[in-house]
Amino acid sequence: MLPNVRNRIARWVRGPLPTWHHPDYRWPLASIEARTGAEPRRADYVAWHLVASGALRPRDLKCPPLVSWQDLSRAHEDSLLRSLNDPVTLARIYGTDPSEIMVDEVLRTVRLACGGTLEAARTALAEGRPTINLLGGFHHAHPDRAGGSCAVNDIAVAVAALRESGFDERVVVIDLDAHPPDGTAACLARDRAAWIGSISGSDWIALPGVDETVLPPGCGDGIYLETLDALLARRPDAGLAFVLAGGDVLKGDRMGRLGLTLGGALERDARVLAALGRTPSVWLPAGGYHGDAWRVFAGTASLLATGRKETVPKGPDPLRGQFAGIAAGLDAKKLGDEDWITAADIEGSLGGRETEPRLLGHYTATGIEYAMYRYGVLTQLQRLGYHNVRIAIDRGEIGDRLRMFGTAGGLEHLLGETVLTRDRVDGKPVLLIHWMTLRNPRALFSATRPRLRGQEVPGLGMAREAGEMLGRIAARLGLQGVAFRPMHLHSAFTARHDFYFVDPGRQARFEGLLRDAKGRSLPVIDAALEEGRVLLDGQAYKWEPDVMVCWLDAPRPDPAAVARVRDTVRFRFTESGSPAIGV
Repeated sequence: MLPNVRNRIARWVRGPLPTWHHPDYRWPLASIEARTGAEPRRADYVAWHLVASGALRPRDLKCPPLVSWQDLSRAHEDSLLRSLNDPVTLARIYGTDPSEIMVDEVLRTVRLACGGTLEAARTALAEGRPTINLLGGFHHAHPDRAGGSCAVNDIAVAVAALRESGFDERVVVIDLDAHPPDGTAACLARDRAAWIGSISGSDWIALPGVDETVLPPGCGDGIYLETLDALLARRPDAGLAFVLAGGDVLKGDRMGRLGLTLGGALERDARVLAALGRTPSVWLPAGGYHGDAWRVFAGTASLLATGRKETVPKGPDPLRGQFAGIAAGLDAKKLGDEDWITAADIEGSLGGRETEPRLLGHYTATGIEYAMYRYGVLTQLQRLGYHNVRIAIDRGEIGDRLRMFGTAGGLEHLLGETVLTRDRVDGKPVLLIHWMTLRNPRALFSATRPRLRGQEVPGLGMAREAGEMLGRIAARLGLQGVAFRPMHLHSAFTARHDFYFVDPGRQARFEGLLRDAKGRSLPVIDAALEEGRVLLDGQAYKWEPDVMVCWLDAPRPDPAAVARVRDTVRFRFTESGSPAIGV
């Protein structure tokens, strides 16, 4: 029986898992992925996976309300809540520059997440079952101060609201994020009917009153699960449980220090679910700064929804499937099919003027705007502070140029530009990107977001959406892939999820460079390359701007073949310029 069919049967037998999600769970912070490794689309990815796998139907996803300021004030001091209206305060909490902060939009995401956690708690108690909120677990926010990407503490807010309504049973918080629950401990310190148990990989703070176990760096599945069993055995009975199923426990997480596998993380959550039995519970994603962090919580959500313990397989992220589904439902005539004649075309023909330019002879500017609306790109641009987005298309010497403009602060800004042509790679027709830039002119470079080579202003954090839209264009035009030549490391790094170098040896060197640069930021690696401080075989290594491609239907090259070459490559970083030959 196919997994999708089994999941639908399980959903019918068990009833749909109460799940809270909102499109605005995506953080309106353009730099968050590049700075921290956190996937800002994580909640969307989990929701899309649950629907695509049959574990939930779209109508099963519940829309959270904005939590009230009154509910927030039960857990937090007024001084903290007032400070959240200051972009400088929010920039400090989320580790970015104030120029990037749209206060109302950031607080909207925070309040929606808190509203989801509160409603999930109420539903868990009313129905006596597990519930899940796809954003939450802000465990670093204290009553009087915020930090660690946590503006307020949604667990504490929910507990305070429940206490206000008369719930007096014990609450347990099982915090399995890789970092200590310092904020939750402070918020619940006076609640005598609260118990907090935690397993983390960091010992940067002592937490009185918390059953805390700190594991050594790199701790893997075996020791972690043994520690978890012991913690669950010490857990007291309770009327409600909050479970922070952190995705930052994975090996290689940028912020966490543990070493779990996807299978180990799923086994962790299966043991917690079994230990809780009939205790009503609220499950939250907490932190995750790894490319597979969304798969951790998607596996958890699927387990809760179907009772089946299966890790989410590796492969393309759900954005491709989501965009493919949207593309199938687009009105082809509105995109610019030849049988859809525009008013500009008619006027141009009658007046002897050139008709409205079309991208690659097909897409009108209005058609591109329509597609951007359907893909959700316009909504995200608005949340970043840009309105009245318009598209301009013209033809140049190299190819067709598309520019995207948006208004902010009473001025119109260039937000994106690309030059495209049809070409061939390995004898196959592709959409070739000669040039592309995505620009966030409202934002400023800073110590937390330094300038990368070739950048005039910071980026929009929407490269994946742009790549998927270009893939949909290629598919509609009957092309087999999308290709470009990254002139800088950060361009290849951003595209690495879907694109790879056509030359296997070049791909191996790229992967080897990322492997040996582990722990260094992109600006640091960029500077080292520019200054000749990256050595390969004793010689200064220069970036190789070779062709990368994303085939729409063909599989990636044999990873084993690339790995064999990669294993023979070693890069070395030096503090100064390259040494003399022979040193």
